[in-house]
Amino acid sequence: MPTMADVARCAGVSVATVSHVLNDTRPVLPHTRQAVLDAIDELGYTPNTLARSLVTSRTRSIGLAVSAIANPYFTEILQGVEAEVLEHGYSLLIADPHDDPAHERKVVQLLHERRVDGMIVAPSADPGELLAYLGRHAVPTVLLDRVVDAAPPFDQVCAENTAPMSELVAHLAVLGHRRIGLVAGLRGLSTSGERVAGYRGGLAAAGLPYDERLVVHGDSASAGAERATAALLALPEPPTALVTANNAMTIGALRALRDHGLAVPGDIALCCFDDFAWADLFSPRLTAIAQPSKEIGARAVRVLLDRLADPDRPARTVRLPCALVHRTSCGCPEEAVVSG
Repeated sequence: MPTMADVARCAGVSVATVSHVLNDTRPVLPHTRQAVLDAIDELGYTPNTLARSLVTSRTRSIGLAVSAIANPYFTEILQGVEAEVLEHGYSLLIADPHDDPAHERKVVQLLHERRVDGMIVAPSADPGELLAYLGRHAVPTVLLDRVVDAAPPFDQVCAENTAPMSELVAHLAVLGHRRIGLVAGLRGLSTSGERVAGYRGGLAAAGLPYDERLVVHGDSASAGAERATAALLALPEPPTALVTANNAMTIGALRALRDHGLAVPGDIALCCFDDFAWADLFSPRLTAIAQPSKEIGARAVRVLLDRLADPDRPARTVRLPCALVHRTSCGCPEEAVVSG
């Protein structure tokens, strides 16, 4: 098995130079770096990750705690995280906190005990214990998707929520809807609160009153949204249009509409916050707000690497723009969508 000394002889450099190339511990001239990389490739040299971590106090690994299994949105974020982590020569350890505060705290501690260099975490609706642990142990961390107020503050990466939701509601109002229902997400999540605020802002911009009876919480899950949608449909004056605040709740709302024998958009318009891979395959095709989920994941990695490189830099919150994907479930004819 080739050693670091073999690489150094092949590249015509010192062992120290090979070490600097492998560990990024000192700048190396581009042509020298390339010679070392070519020697590594030629010899098939594999660095001893454990030995390197003992020297550098770094494992070149990142922990990711998101509920990827239960939420397709986080699955796409995971793809963005993984690609960016590998691009920078890191490995990825993944844990699913199940959006449960107690379990969240446990899995983050387990990742920390694996000596990851930093973490990317999508916090639950009650992240007090999580934040206390991360702060107490000074774990370099980027909070993902859901923003929190904490002291000291953390780096955060998320999508814009308020303005895109306002745009969606305003679009339905332009189509003539005056009773627009919202199936909101789990209480306590910043995404839920911001999308409710956007809903209210969209109503206000259209000159429509806010009716609290038209806002129900589906707890960010399909089953919860199914119950919430049924409650809206049971109102003496049910909504003529419905907005769901994430992709899982869209599925639950569609089930409830089907069970009530309602057609979209003939009987009720439907729009959703969170586009997803098969939204264009429904009939009618679903009008949706698309979040840049893969870029959110990739940006979170870059923000974390900046934190690792400069631990004392001020914390920052990065928000990425969303896009309205105009299809036909809102009630617009196909030709209008194509021409628009």
